[in-house]
Amino acid sequence: MSKSSYNNIFFIIILILGLGLRSSLAFTNLNSLSFEESLSPLFGDANLVRSPDDLSVRLLLDRYTGSGFISSNMYQHGFYSSMIKLPADYTAGVVVAFYTSNGDVFEKTHDELDIEFLGNIKGKPWRFQTNLYGNGSTHRGREERYRLWFDPSKEFHRYSILWTPHKIIFWVDDVPIREVIRNDAMGADYPAKPMALYATIWDASDWATSGGKYKANYKFAPFVAEFKSFSLDGCSVDPIQEVPVDCSDSVDFLESQDYSSINAHQRAAMRRFRQRFMYYSYCYDTLRYPEPLPECVIVPAEKDRFKETGRLKFGGTEARERRRNRRQQRRPEIEIESDPDDRKLL
Repeated sequence: MSKSSYNNIFFIIILILGLGLRSSLAFTNLNSLSFEESLSPLFGDANLVRSPDDLSVRLLLDRYTGSGFISSNMYQHGFYSSMIKLPADYTAGVVVAFYTSNGDVFEKTHDELDIEFLGNIKGKPWRFQTNLYGNGSTHRGREERYRLWFDPSKEFHRYSILWTPHKIIFWVDDVPIREVIRNDAMGADYPAKPMALYATIWDASDWATSGGKYKANYKFAPFVAEFKSFSLDGCSVDPIQEVPVDCSDSVDFLESQDYSSINAHQRAAMRRFRQRFMYYSYCYDTLRYPEPLPECVIVPAEKDRFKETGRLKFGGTEARERRRNRRQQRRPEIEIESDPDDRKLL
């Protein structure tokens, strides 16, 4: 086993030991909702299968249609969370998305917060991305892309999005993987209008997996994503009502919860995650944004790992270690590099 493999195993052990024993700390007092209480079918009703107890739902994609659900209410800021298990085996071209949006109401000025899983070839690390838009700023995408440190098709994991007037945090289990702090320079690019929660599964063969190199293969259909332990906290509002709703108490509640702050252990885990598993960041894409967007926090140790395209330099630090080992040991070794074909960004 190569040195880099040992390093990855060591990182995972540190995550488990350092955070796994505290896995419930960031998510105490979560409300667990049934489908009927909080959600409604969005499309592909025949491919949306609710459990007998109504506490979980399966979204299916076959050659005819995908499926999805939407929260019954829209929220002016909130915490959106679910345990999710992704489709197994060959899932190239299949996107599972867990996100907030108001695009059905504000078509030209919509806001959005995304977690999107980008399909997978069995045996390869799963890849996913986060993104955010405010006021229809789709021409200024804020994508980050990552690999997961576990197989999300083996068991359920919790994925969560926190959105307050001051910050956005994306969580995977008890690990915060991305934090966006609002500042005045962001202006309307920071999401500000009420949003609903969405979850969907659909065929994105033209771009999702390695830039569209690998397509959905319906020999493996139906593709099934499972959701359970839904949690929604926030100020429920009607986005088109004329009389504004005072959501200050709801915001105070959100900001008092453990999931609204990142403790020292979690911040260290976020730093390790981003060093090990982030392979694209718009903040380091100087071809796209010669001046970083205002919320970007440039970390020199991170920046040194990326090319001007915002993608990892060829092979990164681990590949350089392997090349040194090959010269020393005079034996062949397979290089693991970032996928050059995976360049299509939403």
